[in-house]
Amino acid sequence: MSARSKARKRALDMLYIADVRQAPLRDILDDEARRSATHPQRASSWGYAEQIVRGVDEAQAEIDALIEHHAVGWTLTRMPVVDRAILRMATWELRDNPEIPVAVAIAEAMELASALSTDDSAQFVNGVLGSIADDIGLTRDNNDNNNNNNN
Repeated sequence: MSARSKARKRALDMLYIADVRQAPLRDILDDEARRSATHPQRASSWGYAEQIVRGVDEAQAEIDALIEHHAVGWTLTRMPVVDRAILRMATWELRDNPEIPVAVAIAEAMELASALSTDDSAQFVNGVLGSIADDIGLTRDNNDNNNNNNN
């Protein structure tokens, strides 16, 4: 598993915890930063995980609006918590991290949904994120080949 894949899982854990506990993301980040400082083996995934969570925190209203607009027939509150966290994380990557190819952001989100959520979640996540990517003017192959090692 790549460092960025580990970071995505770590970010997903923080987003999930904050949602379930109804806790501010900043508090969850502070807790995880303390944990990270005492576990150097987790250092490779901390930087990107922190970047994702801070990004989601700063743009959550816009990210949630995009998700709700493209999740036809679903409100955020009706979605499983893990799907909501995955969609927030991947939407941030699509919107705010041009280093990540669109196909990688969507594939990683689908993989997490397949492993951690319902049988239908990967397909749902794929549809929502594909629609968001189209809406914000991205294509699944919009990044050049020198970014392929950044997943």
